[in-house]
Amino acid sequence: SSFTWTASKITGSTHTGLLPALSSDITVKDGQIVGGQITLDMKNFTVTDLQGGTAKKFLGHIKSDDFFNVAKFPTSRIEVQSIDKGVATGRLQIMNKTKPVTFPIAKAGNVYSGTLTFDRTDFGIRYGSGKFFKGLGDKVISDEVSVQFTFALKSNTTPAQTN
Repeated sequence: SSFTWTASKITGSTHTGLLPALSSDITVKDGQIVGGQITLDMKNFTVTDLQGGTAKKFLGHIKSDDFFNVAKFPTSRIEVQSIDKGVATGRLQIMNKTKPVTFPIAKAGNVYSGTLTFDRTDFGIRYGSGKFFKGLGDKVISDEVSVQFTFALKSNTTPAQTN
């Protein structure tokens, strides 16, 4: 499984990193996902475009209560309730707040991939948001965060689980 996050400033500069999956429980019927959830490890997510002290400082801030408060909320969860014509419907839980989501999802054999995009302010993450703070200029952080994912289902597991 692979979960890669991307976030940016309004200036266009971006940061990316990896979100490890802790567990999953995916239900498959007649070869199609009919529900399930994936729990993500917020304490151990990384940044891949920064190195050394800069990466450590960035991660310290993004994991603080200014953003994801991972000490208090160490996991997040993506729940899929249905998939219809390449669109997944479900719920995203971040910091104990749950919001409905829809996102494109593609299937190739037993591998699923797509991108889930969400508004971080819907989960109470307001730091650097132009919606809530004026006069930030080029320091405004985009409210949209994207998570690109790819996961494979084990063919011999009932219910099927991701690798």
